[in-house]
Amino acid sequence: MISGSNLERQMKNLTLITGGARSGKSKLAEQLALESGLPVVYLATMEVWANDKEGVARVQRHKQRRPHDWTTIEVPVDVPETVNALNSGPAVVILDCLSVYVSNLLLQRYEDGQDPYLYESDVATAVDKLLSAISDHAEKKFILVTNEVGFGVVPDTVLGRAYRDFLGYANQWVAQIADDVRLMCSGLQVKLK
Repeated sequence: MISGSNLERQMKNLTLITGGARSGKSKLAEQLALESGLPVVYLATMEVWANDKEGVARVQRHKQRRPHDWTTIEVPVDVPETVNALNSGPAVVILDCLSVYVSNLLLQRYEDGQDPYLYESDVATAVDKLLSAISDHAEKKFILVTNEVGFGVVPDTVLGRAYRDFLGYANQWVAQIADDVRLMCSGLQVKLK
């Protein structure tokens, strides 16, 4: 079970935006970043393969929506290292999204037939490293986008259930330490914290 580390205090520089698919999470994150007036770094976790036309089109739509002066870094797995390598100084950093990041972490090691729960501590360690990196950059405002996985049906595969569990725990952990938590539903936001 992903339970967190020594980061038990509120992180004033962390916002979590959760909700279902197509609920407006990324759009809200981008709006908050624009309103800040600060430079924006967009950490995109979705890996795109040339033969995945739908995935390529989705990424292109996201890119076209962003202002041209934003810095986009495509980083499927090495997110904590990327955060630690960011230039110093104030900025808004959008991580879009924690859901895909957790999936990437799980799938980079998982092989068919294995027990995916063997990788729970690896995922927990990576999320811990990400939150530690965010904590070390208090001059930056971080906005993490994630999917709420508890509203749907129970996945019918052990891999799907493990992913749901890992992301659900990670979401809880981030929500506990984030200063600002918002739920998106049908394009409307509810401020949870």
